[in-house]
Amino acid sequence: MTAEPFLFDDFVSFNLAILVYFLGVRLNKKIDFLRHYNIPEPVSGGLMVAALALVVYLVFGSEIGFSLQSRDYLLFCFFTAIGLNARFSDLVKGGRPLAILLILTVGYMVLQNIVGSGIARAMGLPPGFGLLGGTISLVGGHGTAIAWGPKLVADYGVPGAVEIGAATATLGLIAASLLGGPIGNYLIEKRGALPDPDRPEEAPMIGIESNREADTSVTHTGLMRSILVLNIAITLGVGLQEGLVAGIGLDLPIFVCCLFCGIVLSNSVPRVFKKLTWPARSRSLAVISDLALGIFLTMSLMSLQLWTIAGLAGPMLLILATQVVVAALFIIYVVFPLMGGNYGAAVLGAGFAGFALGATPTAIANMTAVTKSYGPATQAFLILPLISAFFVDLANAAIILLFLGG
Repeated sequence: MTAEPFLFDDFVSFNLAILVYFLGVRLNKKIDFLRHYNIPEPVSGGLMVAALALVVYLVFGSEIGFSLQSRDYLLFCFFTAIGLNARFSDLVKGGRPLAILLILTVGYMVLQNIVGSGIARAMGLPPGFGLLGGTISLVGGHGTAIAWGPKLVADYGVPGAVEIGAATATLGLIAASLLGGPIGNYLIEKRGALPDPDRPEEAPMIGIESNREADTSVTHTGLMRSILVLNIAITLGVGLQEGLVAGIGLDLPIFVCCLFCGIVLSNSVPRVFKKLTWPARSRSLAVISDLALGIFLTMSLMSLQLWTIAGLAGPMLLILATQVVVAALFIIYVVFPLMGGNYGAAVLGAGFAGFALGATPTAIANMTAVTKSYGPATQAFLILPLISAFFVDLANAAIILLFLGG
């Protein structure tokens, strides 16, 4: 008999996430593999707690859950900070790499669905089953899997599509969290993509490098200024999202609108009010964005219900294993060389692994773990969110319909 689920409320969940983050820090210090391959601290700690929750479920039959109400705000803070740090001049310089990465991403999404549907057909399963092991659950994540699940059940003969899709997205998120760091490490150490020691010093887009002390520019006034500007941009972003839905029916993710508003504010307000101290690219803003991402990803991973993946059939596990191999090979032999074969391309490779199998925050966490060890990569943090958080969702719907035959 299954016991009643036990749910931690939002206040407790938030503070537990901080403890779990420090657990991840401790694990990374003690376990050479985690540290050497740049596994993000939220991944180390979050998966440990998720595994403990699985043990409780298997032994006592009780589900442990966490309230995630505060998680969305943390996501908004993080992407707004990315927007505040963006300069139009950097975006203009990133135009060609952005276009190349977009083409590569669309090509990879087609390849991911070819792999998934191809294996499904070879095993006598409907193509829709293979797409659950493709961009519906992997690039698309939990939201896309849940959205497309009922249609696959009703129109394409895939029983249990919602449950299979959610479980596949969960396993994909774990794979994405564990793959990005090792790939970045391999490209940097083995493929000669070490950062140029003579390059100009860059301010970190998020976080503070783990091998440097926080400098004195992180002050209480700097932190308060950064929080105020973040909240103003988030307010505008929420308003923009609601206006787009009401006005033209365009339902963009709120964090994309917050990212856009951050970009607009940072490239207009300081030009008008020249004496205003603006938090863009400050250490204070970097600390806040690092905190927001760390707790967001920790909450996401520690709340994974690993028992939900137990029902994945053998064919889906085969598809997933193949997708991990295909993603790694695509990054190493396609993304890395075509994006320049340099340090920035290696950081992008770590991020690409994150959203190809998981989600945009996972991609950013992978890149953050790499840059904390080797140094900033500004352009990577600017162009990847635009691809993974905006263009991918638009392209994915068309690609899914193409593979389903319209």
